[in-house]
Amino acid sequence: MKKTFDLPFILFSIVIAAFGAIIGMQLITSLGITPNTSIIGALIAMMIARIPMQMFYKYRSLENQNLVQTTISAATFGAANSLLIPIGLPYVMGMPELMVPMLIGAGIALFIDVFILYKVFDSKLFGSNEPWPPGIATAEALKAGDEGGTKAKYLGLGILGGMIGSHFGIAMSAFGVAFIGNIWALAMFGIGLLLRGYSVQLFGIDLNELYIPHGMMIGAGIVALLQFVMTLVRSNKEKVKQHVEGDHVYTRSEADAKRGFGIGFALYLGGAALVAVLGGIVADMPLWQTLLFVLFAAFAALISEIIVGIAAMHSGWFPAFAVTLIALLIGMMLGFPPVALALLTGFTAATGPAFADLGYDFKSGVIIRKGADIAAELHGRRQQLKSSLIGFAVAVAMVSLFAQSFFEQDLVPPVDRVYAATIEVGLTGDIGMLLLLWAIPGAIIQLIGGPKRQLGIMLSTGLLIVNPIAGWAVIIGILIRITILKVKGPEAENAMYTTAAGFIAGDAIYSFFTSIWKAR
Repeated sequence: MKKTFDLPFILFSIVIAAFGAIIGMQLITSLGITPNTSIIGALIAMMIARIPMQMFYKYRSLENQNLVQTTISAATFGAANSLLIPIGLPYVMGMPELMVPMLIGAGIALFIDVFILYKVFDSKLFGSNEPWPPGIATAEALKAGDEGGTKAKYLGLGILGGMIGSHFGIAMSAFGVAFIGNIWALAMFGIGLLLRGYSVQLFGIDLNELYIPHGMMIGAGIVALLQFVMTLVRSNKEKVKQHVEGDHVYTRSEADAKRGFGIGFALYLGGAALVAVLGGIVADMPLWQTLLFVLFAAFAALISEIIVGIAAMHSGWFPAFAVTLIALLIGMMLGFPPVALALLTGFTAATGPAFADLGYDFKSGVIIRKGADIAAELHGRRQQLKSSLIGFAVAVAMVSLFAQSFFEQDLVPPVDRVYAATIEVGLTGDIGMLLLLWAIPGAIIQLIGGPKRQLGIMLSTGLLIVNPIAGWAVIIGILIRITILKVKGPEAENAMYTTAAGFIAGDAIYSFFTSIWKAR
């Protein structure tokens, strides 16, 4: 078996990671979004594989093409969401001296985030048999490029449809996801998008001004955490030796998941303590408040990745900005001073996006390696972890080198200005009471749906996003999916999945290139 990570492969991975990091930083500062570069990475790998030179022959392997897309995807999300947003906040707040401590803290949080996902992926909490829709899209693109034939035809038609729909403003990624994810979870997601989009017309109120989405997410998030704990406790009591659900055999046990989250939380405590020391808040706050800061920052980081991971797993969308804002609001209610709030927000923002993104990449790998035994699957996942670590390391280096030049041109992630304004204005009126009030229905809906459907989390995710067109796309997609399955039967699923993956890929490709064009 030839060694994959030889020097040429590592050097190529570094180059493509630098490309992804630059794209991520440019777009998060100019447009406020980070594109899914997994598909772009897959296309680059497929093109390189067709260069008739021996040094490029290894890229004909689907496994190696998947490693390439894992690297660029990790670098894009790592640089933009997990690093540049955290260090942009102290800059916007006029505290440039906190940029280096925040970069160190965010970098630590990023790598802990990845460690936890690696340890818990394909446990019952974050199963590889769950949708992770962008992961399916990337894997189907790679397989279609390799196999050709009918699969390539369906994928090609989907990509074309995705690009055309995106050109006319249709949320084709949301439409594609409707054919892949859990119908109940996606229905609640779509309802949330529509309620947020038309709340003023329907009810005469802006849900956001009343903090309804935030309150519902807090309630749903608390119940989701309790459901996680109950799942771990229950499975521990059952002492199941073989972790099987239907015909799916999990590669991670509940003990693995429990250990992963436990070690991760301990590492987050250490990271938060280091941020408190480097940020100087140890000297500015009494000991009890410093300890509260460390405990809450670690807890917020863990909850952020759980909520973001659940949303990403079911829908392919995740409310990372909103979950961070919720942590900030609670931090304000706990009475932390502005410097501590800036560090708390940055530390929380660093977690979640990388967790979700690597989940997509691992899902792609599972599909590419379909039929592999557990040992081979875990080996392939370890290879992907190596590729992601290359991407994240390059992201840290690129942000360290170029963040200051971005900020000096007034290129700062727009969400940082939202966080800064929130900290400067402070809590006014009855925000705390509104959050508590709306946490109740969020908790009830999450409780009714149970840990499998995640109804509360998905409804709250939709309520936090202003995109009613995506809501229509999800609902219409679900109705079409149900109709096709009734008429054609379950055998239509494979073609439907491949075409839906094309919709998502086409939307990603169109969005990627139009974003690059707008950012020029």
